[in-house]
Amino acid sequence: MAWLEVLRAGARTTVQDRGRPGHAALGVGTSGAADVVAHDGANRLVGNIAAAATLEVTLGGLRARVHGAATIAVTGATMPLTVNGEPRPRYSTLHLRDGDEIVLGVATTGLRAYLAVRGGIDVPPVLGSRATDTLSGIGPDPIRDGDRLPVGDLCADLPAEDLIPPPPAPNDPVELRVRMGPRDDWFTPASHAALVERTWTVSTDTDRVGARLDGAGPLHRSRHGELPSEGMVTGALQVPPNGMPVLFLADHPVTGGYPVIAVVLEDDIPAAAQLRPGCRIRFRKVI
Repeated sequence: MAWLEVLRAGARTTVQDRGRPGHAALGVGTSGAADVVAHDGANRLVGNIAAAATLEVTLGGLRARVHGAATIAVTGATMPLTVNGEPRPRYSTLHLRDGDEIVLGVATTGLRAYLAVRGGIDVPPVLGSRATDTLSGIGPDPIRDGDRLPVGDLCADLPAEDLIPPPPAPNDPVELRVRMGPRDDWFTPASHAALVERTWTVSTDTDRVGARLDGAGPLHRSRHGELPSEGMVTGALQVPPNGMPVLFLADHPVTGGYPVIAVVLEDDIPAAAQLRPGCRIRFRKVI
């Protein structure tokens, strides 16, 4: 059986799959790949089934050696990919030999890349998932230098195509569609307008839990009472007392006590997951 030897883990590399939905009543979030489209694409290129786990590599810096023959693919953020020092294409199926060394350089566009190995990363599942939840600590530990990662057998036939087109380069600013609510009535009409008319910037305070946004000024409440804690979803734009929204991502808390002015559409979450500090956002309201 093939396995990966992690020579350099990079800044924030974790094991991710499609998450563990259905456990919110226990206080356990779904977690899973922040950019599920890129994750699924990598799995598809190596013939993995939907449940297979990949490595989510944030900003780059991963270096790993393959033990045994392996088939891999890398998708997501634009990171230079080399095998044995030779540049290799992203979004394509690559067949490696025993001892080959994979290096992912620093991301030039986007934030998170996904490395799929045919068969999937075979760490023990927790509550039906191999995903690392960085907020709760559920699932495998973040990847560290020297880790040995076994490769499983969660695969089917290889696909007919050995490459897929990468997504187009993001616009500047990136447009994210939102539906207002459920607590938009807690904010002034001027704040409703400001949310969609201003350009917001991703701050350096961003991770798998969420991204704090900076703007020209805070969003103001029309109500100032206490809001009982209520359920949160990926894409929620929660507004803490400082008035600067926080965009919740894959490892968000399952409940929160600050009002949510709007929620990013599910189809736009993958784009949100690729926003790095300094990226600009415009929100567009949809019905």
